Amino acid sequence: MPSTAPQPEVDRGRPEITSSWARSRLSGLRADASPALDRHVVGDSALLRAAAPVLRRMSAELEGSAIGLVLADQDARVIDLVAAGPAIGAAMHELGFQRGVRMGEDVIGTNAIGTPVETRQEVLIRGPEHFLTTFREFTCYGHPIFHPGTRRLAGVLDIGGPSAGDHRLLRPLARRMVRDIEERLLRDVSRDQNRLLHAFQVAARRSGRPVMVVGQGLVLATPAALDLLDPADHAAVRTCAEQTGVATVHLQRLTLVSGRTVVLECTPIDDADGVRVDIVADRDGRQADPDVVSQLPLVVIGEPGSGRTTAARRAVGAGTHILDATEIVRTGRRSWATALSAALEEPGPGLIVENIQLLPEQLTALLAGYLRDDRGAVVLTATPGDHLTGTHAPLVSLCGSRRDLLPLRRRRHEIPRLAQRMLADIEGTDRLRLTSDTLRVLAAQPWPGNLTELHRVIRALAQVRSAGDLIPADLPAAYRGGPAPGSPLRQAEREVVIAAIEAAGGNKQRAARALGVSRSTLYNRMRALGIG
Repeated sequence: MPSTAPQPEVDRGRPEITSSWARSRLSGLRADASPALDRHVVGDSALLRAAAPVLRRMSAELEGSAIGLVLADQDARVIDLVAAGPAIGAAMHELGFQRGVRMGEDVIGTNAIGTPVETRQEVLIRGPEHFLTTFREFTCYGHPIFHPGTRRLAGVLDIGGPSAGDHRLLRPLARRMVRDIEERLLRDVSRDQNRLLHAFQVAARRSGRPVMVVGQGLVLATPAALDLLDPADHAAVRTCAEQTGVATVHLQRLTLVSGRTVVLECTPIDDADGVRVDIVADRDGRQADPDVVSQLPLVVIGEPGSGRTTAARRAVGAGTHILDATEIVRTGRRSWATALSAALEEPGPGLIVENIQLLPEQLTALLAGYLRDDRGAVVLTATPGDHLTGTHAPLVSLCGSRRDLLPLRRRRHEIPRLAQRMLADIEGTDRLRLTSDTLRVLAAQPWPGNLTELHRVIRALAQVRSAGDLIPADLPAAYRGGPAPGSPLRQAEREVVIAAIEAAGGNKQRAARALGVSRSTLYNRMRALGIG
């Protein structure tokens, strides 16, 4: 139900506050609700190491005043906090400010941590402008901190105190502290790069060894690696490196643009934010094409745009009849059933039945009967979901083999090669080239539309110019930035949530139940993790 708490008079000249309130309401928050804060363990980080001395120094300068300082990471989670006086310290504790607590807009609404994370801009939030009533006795100034090596958001500094105080110094104090923190981060970058350079020199001592070291703002490669890899391969290698955990070796088989298959052995470098990539010849050789070994009838399962129709055509051959269950609404069940019977009776290479998840019970039974009678080469396509073990389980069980197509976001290392191939297939693009930076930006996108969406973007790129390099600025506006790689734990959480939603056939209520959380919590995590 809507909040009955009095609404603050938000300054109409400050659209950033109005927009933040709108986002807070969309998150399902009520102004008079108590903060629902969860706490997680937070460890050491480059941001914490750089900022902790700055916070302590400023706290000492402000000793005895009613000023509190809070440092949060790029996910709006508090990683450090100090109070200049005991009264403000007690007030911060009462409000729930603790290390490990997340202060995102989707959790507590408009605030000087979550709002800068959302907007990437500094903001002063006066007491009544906080979304939750609980925070309206305080005025806070939040300033984003950008990593000087990557220019990505590293975190947020929040400085504030009681609303009745003098807040004219909040902005200059915060800007001075952020400048000091970013300078310390820059020194850390130089230290990291020295460690990465040493690791590269050690790994490259063996002559002719293809090795790369990938770190923040630094990529090193031996001559053997440069000779072996195409620009698209470089982007694929860097994507694999970014997916490597902090303490685990990540192995990834990769087919290069040249057609050669290699294994990438990605190893985190101790005490540095980087990964060593050893490029090893694949001893097993190329894997057999699953389209060749598939037994018919076959069911191909994948998200829309993931290449189901292409895989089905390869499995059953050219000239195949195609019936799509989406046509049932237009033609009617009887006409569609007649077309199915005719296609199976006619001599020919086979039949593809698309989108069986849309088949009603009667037509499912009819198609199952034909499959039992072995009416020729048949391939079915479907989206993942509960229907595969429920309504349409008989069709799946009658198929001789099953192919599950991974969505594009789960095989990012293939995106550079796929993008180059798609560009080459477009007539008149032989003088165009996708740069390595462009391929990396493409590999970082979520691609909810999978191959179909990627192909649409590549076609749009091909219209930009007739010759030369295609750079990130040439991409459609919505695809230029790309999400910054998150922590391994954040990436793992994202994959778990996506898998749960897929397994529930897109039903968020069932997905939330499977994950053991409420539906509102699931929606909040989806927003935080960038899941559409």
